[in-house]
Amino acid sequence: MTEAQPAADLRDAFRRVRRQTAELAAPLAIEDYVVQSMPDARPAKWHVGHTSWYFETFVLGREGVGQAPIRPEYREIFGVSETGIEISHDRGVLSRPTVAEVYEYRRQVDDAMSDLLAGELPEDVRERVVLGLHHEQQHQERMLADLKHLFSRNPLHPAYRQAAAGPGGGAAPPLRFVSFPGGTQPIGHSGPGFAFDNERPRHERLLAPFQLGSRLITNREYLEFVEEGGYRERSLWLADGWEARTAGGWEAPLHWVRQGDGFAEFSLAGLAALAPAAPVVHVSAFEADAFARWREARLPTEFEWESAAADQPVAGRFLEDGHLQPQPAPAAARRGASGPVQLFGDVWEWTASAYLPYPGFRPSGRFGQPSGRSMSGRMVLRGGSCFTPASHIRASYRHVLRPDARWQATGIRIARDG
Repeated sequence: MTEAQPAADLRDAFRRVRRQTAELAAPLAIEDYVVQSMPDARPAKWHVGHTSWYFETFVLGREGVGQAPIRPEYREIFGVSETGIEISHDRGVLSRPTVAEVYEYRRQVDDAMSDLLAGELPEDVRERVVLGLHHEQQHQERMLADLKHLFSRNPLHPAYRQAAAGPGGGAAPPLRFVSFPGGTQPIGHSGPGFAFDNERPRHERLLAPFQLGSRLITNREYLEFVEEGGYRERSLWLADGWEARTAGGWEAPLHWVRQGDGFAEFSLAGLAALAPAAPVVHVSAFEADAFARWREARLPTEFEWESAAADQPVAGRFLEDGHLQPQPAPAAARRGASGPVQLFGDVWEWTASAYLPYPGFRPSGRFGQPSGRSMSGRMVLRGGSCFTPASHIRASYRHVLRPDARWQATGIRIARDG
């Protein structure tokens, strides 16, 4: 989805993204839509309503478009200020509007958008539509992560839907390190395609030679860290990380469930045996950093990661594959692929980089774009995950989370100095 695409392509993209949200919500019971399992999560009903509110407010409500407000009172429930601050803070107790009323609101917004997209659009309106579609794709993966956390709190371990057939078990290919020469590397988005403002401006970074793990860290490897006392060895942890581990009572990744002497793993398909060759998922930056230290390695910087991924195709296991759970390294890695694999998809990869503006960064000031106020106390992740729509990701994409966050599909790739 780019600003320069023809009108018919923009209409098709709008329908496709809106349809995908509805399909993701289709397995839910009415009761699933309303519950909020923790402050960072959002009820599914809020995601459905908020993404419609975006198009009503910032596209249909733009001066000159001529669309009368559809449900202006919904701003108090689904709205976000121009600076990105959510207006409602009691999302999990709002039984009204009902799910049926939210979907009727969504239908009315879609009908008005279809009429708008049938004609010629000013360039700034087109840009707002494209931004809104990427904003909705962000909410698609957020909704899946939120639902997984919600269902994991239930002792019945309910399944969201049946798992898609995966590549099966077997051993992961040996982990090796791929060397990169460093040097002055271009970083950030360039070209006519869509990017958020925090991916710009493109600039140069001087990198020392480095080595990047050839694949993602697996459940088997992380289990060794757990069994050898990684969660009890304070020397492996950053000070804030040890405090978070202690306060949270962490003993393993989120969604690992102890069974006897081992672990099962909760997924959106329910509870299942831990898949040894699959990438570990739902770990915080603190856990990723402690594991890397235990392996006498470190996390890559976001600039090392981007320089390694810049010339690679954006291919991997994404939302559209239907797995909704990280999968073992592909067959190419077993045949000894020369470069790193799993750079895109499966899990978001924590980096060692704090979320900071690029030199010359200027916030766009538009809702849906990152802003300077979020550039504090967060770390950058790269590469997308099995919850990420494939058309939403690119090598320059910067995902950001607090370092203690575990509920999104986050994993580990390790690095070393060159």
